[in-house]
Amino acid sequence: MSLKYAIALSGGIGSGKSTVASLLRLYGYQVICADSIAHKVLEENKDSVIAVFGEEILDNQGRINRKKLGGIVFSNTNLLKRLEEILHPKIKAEILEEAQREEQKKIPYFVDIPLFFEQGDYPIVNSLLISTTQELQIERLKKRNGFSKKEALSRINAQMPLEQKYKMASYVIDNCGSLESLQQELEYYLQQHLPKF
Repeated sequence: MSLKYAIALSGGIGSGKSTVASLLRLYGYQVICADSIAHKVLEENKDSVIAVFGEEILDNQGRINRKKLGGIVFSNTNLLKRLEEILHPKIKAEILEEAQREEQKKIPYFVDIPLFFEQGDYPIVNSLLISTTQELQIERLKKRNGFSKKEALSRINAQMPLEQKYKMASYVIDNCGSLESLQQELEYYLQQHLPKF
């Protein structure tokens, strides 16, 4: 099964992918967001996650504290792998289900998958990579998530290096400048390089 009209939207953490997803929605494109599906799947599988990571990952309301859980898994690749084994098949199944509904419309849509290249198991041919420098990634994560440089780096290093993703992406947008230049780059891509179906 290949998703003919899908374009994977990906990028490193803090590269500006969510901003691009919001712009795409403004331009009228449908965007399936893996992160919001992941939040839902995490809550639905809370018991399996607690069984592996213990109750110290819960907040005062008894919900999973994603920052605490992130702190644990991003400093231990084995635990990250275990979390992915619990959640990834379910997240993927939901993404594919939503994508099937979009396919019926026979128009391009985007699937925002942060780990698209790492996972390498989605039936999507076209991809759009949002890239930036590691310095900017660190700066954005400090500002956005209140991470220390060490926390930011552990998350960046848990992902495939951007240089590797460049070689695999169908198209790359560089997001090192202003929001305005990101918008211009995206508009140029949509007008000139959106795959013809």
